Amino acid sequence: MFKKILIYLFLVLFFVSCQNKSLFSQYKSIEAVWDIDRSILFKFNISDTINPYNLFIKLRTDNDYEFNNLFLDVSLIYPNNRILKDTLEYQMSQPDGSMLGSGKMSIKEHTLWYKGFNDPFKFLEKGEYKIIINHAMRKRGKVKGLQHLKGVLDVGFTIENNY
Repeated sequence: MFKKILIYLFLVLFFVSCQNKSLFSQYKSIEAVWDIDRSILFKFNISDTINPYNLFIKLRTDNDYEFNNLFLDVSLIYPNNRILKDTLEYQMSQPDGSMLGSGKMSIKEHTLWYKGFNDPFKFLEKGEYKIIINHAMRKRGKVKGLQHLKGVLDVGFTIENNY
């Protein structure tokens, strides 16, 4: 009897600890190359304006990604159409050229902080939000942006509980 109770307790703890912390998670595929004029749009609804969240941009890259960093223009559009714009830089590889991210094969998954972590993000309004992501890559010494960014397979956005 004690053994059955112990097994039951273990299973309950296992399933509770494995609950998904994600409020929203979605990926969009990139066809061949990410054109500088192609915006990646995600829409999501928020009903909780009290609890803090962590927001992540996620990328899947392959061996065709040739840069050690990544610049993104990100716009978070509130339900009242207020826009919060950021230009972000992320390190994508080690100094030796090996790609950061998870995965042992040629495809790497990168989880990039957008909002949260040391400063948990709280949504100010209830309603539908939009996030628009564009790459902002340029070749060194060039003013004009790189028209086609190779090596990015998917772009994702995730919202996780920070409580």
